[in-house]
Amino acid sequence: MPAEFGCLFLGDVIGRPGRRALEKFLPGLIQKHAPSIIVANGENAAGGSGITEEIGKDLFMHVDVLTSGNHIWDKKEALPYLEREPRLLRPANYPPVNPGHSSYVFQAADGTKAAVLNLQGRVFMEPIDCPFKRADEEIAALRALTPIVIVDFHAEATSEKQALGWHLDGRVSAVIGTHTHVPTSDERVLPKGTAYISDAGMAGGRNAVIGIAREQALARFLTSRPQRFEPSRDGLFLSGVFVRIDARTGKALSITREILAEDGHED
Repeated sequence: MPAEFGCLFLGDVIGRPGRRALEKFLPGLIQKHAPSIIVANGENAAGGSGITEEIGKDLFMHVDVLTSGNHIWDKKEALPYLEREPRLLRPANYPPVNPGHSSYVFQAADGTKAAVLNLQGRVFMEPIDCPFKRADEEIAALRALTPIVIVDFHAEATSEKQALGWHLDGRVSAVIGTHTHVPTSDERVLPKGTAYISDAGMAGGRNAVIGIAREQALARFLTSRPQRFEPSRDGLFLSGVFVRIDARTGKALSITREILAEDGHED
């Protein structure tokens, strides 16, 4: 077994511009870090809301595991795909009657195994099951398979994200926040060896409002009327983190934030 395992985790992929950002920037990140696993949140990959099987297959040409969150249910055609594709995850703390998988054990080319777990917060979001209690249950089972456990915590409140980070410190390799689409600058390795960041950010249009065309977002705030939202194509942008992990203990060695962007409209 190698001494280190590298996880490249990318924020929420927003529509076609987000997929184009992956195609544009990901090769450079792979060359730079040579990651053992690539994870991305794909819940907004289809037109900025939800995912389809066709888009999922396209994303799996670039990444190893897709996580999600509250928008995973937005496209009805995704429900059977969730059942068939174990690498596409939905949050574990939704009621168990829902389709899909909430964790996946990935095996790298060198044989090293790493588990990816998806959870969702409850503050300012749906009142689903407790992510803290569900994390305790899921992680106990996953650590029996591998010491490397990577958690996507899809949540709104930074307080809830930080609380889960501390709750899981020393028991998982990384707690990486998603959902707000804004990369935070609080990346660190917690005292017991868990890498943490409140939000990994997104892939999509940079000159926008969290990936949405800014004119549409502004109209919503200025009029308070419902608006049709579309992903912005104005300036591609990708953000995420690279986590170095001790392959034997599962403890994080470092976490590095990556932000890549270009200005200008993308046709």
